[in-house]
Amino acid sequence: MDLPAVAQQYVLLGLRAGRLRDGLVESYLGPDALRRRVEAEPRPDPAALARDAARLSCEIGGSTGPRADFLTAQLTALRCVLRRMDGVRPDFRTELRACFDLEHDVEPGEQDHYRAAHAELERLLPAAGAPLAARMAVYRKREEIPPALIAPAAQALSSALRGLTRRITELPDGEAVYYEFVTGRPWSGFAHHLGHGRSRVVVNLDAVGRGTQLAQLVAHEAYPGHHTERCRLDLARTEGLLPPERAIHLVDTPQCLVSEGLADLGLRALPGPGWGRWVESVLAQVGVRMDGELAERVERAMDALRPVRQDAALLLHRDGSGQDEALAHLRRWLLVGEGRARRTLRFLQHPLWRRYTTAYVEGYRLTSAWLDARPLGSPAAARFLRLTDEQWTPSGLRRELTVGRSGTDELAVNVAGDP
Repeated sequence: MDLPAVAQQYVLLGLRAGRLRDGLVESYLGPDALRRRVEAEPRPDPAALARDAARLSCEIGGSTGPRADFLTAQLTALRCVLRRMDGVRPDFRTELRACFDLEHDVEPGEQDHYRAAHAELERLLPAAGAPLAARMAVYRKREEIPPALIAPAAQALSSALRGLTRRITELPDGEAVYYEFVTGRPWSGFAHHLGHGRSRVVVNLDAVGRGTQLAQLVAHEAYPGHHTERCRLDLARTEGLLPPERAIHLVDTPQCLVSEGLADLGLRALPGPGWGRWVESVLAQVGVRMDGELAERVERAMDALRPVRQDAALLLHRDGSGQDEALAHLRRWLLVGEGRARRTLRFLQHPLWRRYTTAYVEGYRLTSAWLDARPLGSPAAARFLRLTDEQWTPSGLRRELTVGRSGTDELAVNVAGDP
């Protein structure tokens, strides 16, 4: 079987697996007839689908190149997901390696790095005698957006980031993002791709209420993040250039690690360094006040604490620790209250999302290193676009980092300017 045939069978396999777990197929841009065909089939057996995944991996044989690598990594992940549906329970770290094309087993973060991050936060948020957690609570309270201004703030950020995004890349005619505000979800935001360049971004007000959070969410879910990535795929499909395997996006697979990593780079790519002041100026237009320079410095320090959520997942799913230990770990190092820590626990224990924190943590670690390794003088936005437009695996990004190849990072557009 040649690679195009394997790709077609992979899409069918992904759609069939999606019938066994709601949400597994995050988006699908392929032919509706193919989806209808799968929906008309009898409910599949996970064990049979896992065998199909193994068979398709063998069919790839000695094929090489980005397409073969992508299909191999995706099929390995899908087989792991399907075997778990069939009752197979491998070690949690083994699952993570298979699902996200990791080079090594995931280990807890270095607490010395966490302590250094706390020391930097103490410097940024001085208050004689006050515990750091209390200082962070005061800082976060000061950054809160009045409820009546959250929707206008989201629209203002979306419009400004859309303008920057359109300076560096083409988006489909009529593309748009619609915002919906909810409570009670296990995540902070979710971009539902509606097709034809349109997305609905759902914002969980339980988790997103500060200026920095909202800016990061809009950049992650909309511009230049997930919505933009899907728009680029829409354009490729319209032009007949979209490989079938990229038309389906499956949760708990290597493509998620790359996608979540690139989305988390949103503000670093556009508008880039100094994004805090930029966000401050956008929000001021709708009556929201914040200290953008301080916000950017705080977030830079908090970057070292990203692995804390993954630590909690390891405590729960690898070590068999109870919720109390995971909760205490989250509260201690992330400097959050019990409510926010419990929301994180709900995400880590959700049947669909229990592994997914690794996509954010390891995805950001890998894609940020790859972004920083760009050639001298190459714009971050140009390199960022390679993540959206090229067929990457985590292994492929690691290989390029190792051998030092830069690829083509040319971009003739100046993206700087007022919001």
